[in-house]
Amino acid sequence: MASFPALEQPLNPFPQYEAMRRSDPVFQDPVTGAWHVFGYQDVQRVLSDHAAFSSRFGGDNPTETGQLFAASLINTDPPRHRQLRSLVAQAFTPRAVEALAPRISALTAELLDPLVPAGSTDLIEQLAYPLPVIVIAELMGIPAEDRDRFKQWSDAIVSQSPEAGEDHSSGNREMAEYFLAMIEQRRHRPGDDLISSLLKAEIDGQKLSIMELLGFCTLLLVAGNETTTNLIGNAVLCFTDEPGTAERLAEEPELLPQAIEEVLRYRSPVQSMYRVAAVDTELHGRPIPAGSPIVAWIGSANRDGHQFPHPDQFDVGRSPNRHLAFGQGIHFCLGAPLARLEAKIALQAVLSRLPGLALEPGARLERMDSTIVFGVKNLPVCWQPA
Repeated sequence: MASFPALEQPLNPFPQYEAMRRSDPVFQDPVTGAWHVFGYQDVQRVLSDHAAFSSRFGGDNPTETGQLFAASLINTDPPRHRQLRSLVAQAFTPRAVEALAPRISALTAELLDPLVPAGSTDLIEQLAYPLPVIVIAELMGIPAEDRDRFKQWSDAIVSQSPEAGEDHSSGNREMAEYFLAMIEQRRHRPGDDLISSLLKAEIDGQKLSIMELLGFCTLLLVAGNETTTNLIGNAVLCFTDEPGTAERLAEEPELLPQAIEEVLRYRSPVQSMYRVAAVDTELHGRPIPAGSPIVAWIGSANRDGHQFPHPDQFDVGRSPNRHLAFGQGIHFCLGAPLARLEAKIALQAVLSRLPGLALEPGARLERMDSTIVFGVKNLPVCWQPA
């Protein structure tokens, strides 16, 4: 769905986005019939105008993956969306997220300690992947021995590799069965975790349905680790690409939050989001019929020169920086404070403990099999061991 055509350079789609913004900023794919939206203002409107652009993507016949998300926040409109969001929002308040900081710091140290003397590693495999998986698994009360399965399911959901079809389908079933068993277990033996809290929660006297609980679990699994893994990996790429940036941030850690916002803009971990036209509407002068599928290209909007001066320049001091990396409007990413906190803690530790951090000479980077999320499969780096 999200190809418009296929990306010529998966690791650098930005020239292709720019060409589309200039030639065809609202483009209909003649093969799929989907509309693709590339400019900042149009993408912002598609993401925020829920009356015209519904999140109920998939209609009456969603894909198998779509069914897993069908009753979740990401795939509902008001008023149900507002009710569902209010239930889970308490787990992601600034105070609740800040309370996780000591645990995130301890986990980061545990993961980095054995690496520091080595002088080189794959930073995705050793830090950027395990850290967010452990954090979200602990929040949900998932046993430590199941974390690797967690990550495999998550990767399969965002993957668009055609070879993954059958594995993808069996993985979805396996994951659904796992979460249903976990929900049943928590129903009888509640714990101090998010699944137990959601089981107890009520909206206007009604408890969540099994499908809504399953939707929450699936969404938390994917959103809780894919975005943060790619944010950390993309940040290291940005910092090592620009000469002197890693050293500057190590010496001035107070600049790190602003630098992370620029990473979110410059190499957005989520490149595209789906919507469907709820009514006959218009974008950039093009009539969009009700029922039309729409792909809003966040990665393109965040490089739009009408919104960001020198958009293809990575600027640690960029301000203002009204990027759309976490979405917009009622669907603004609930986990954004947690992703920002995990990235800040992890990156500060990496910059302070791995001096001279650089990409391994001759490293061959490969993008994840997805046009939705944006990150590398592996990130070989080296530094000066103490």
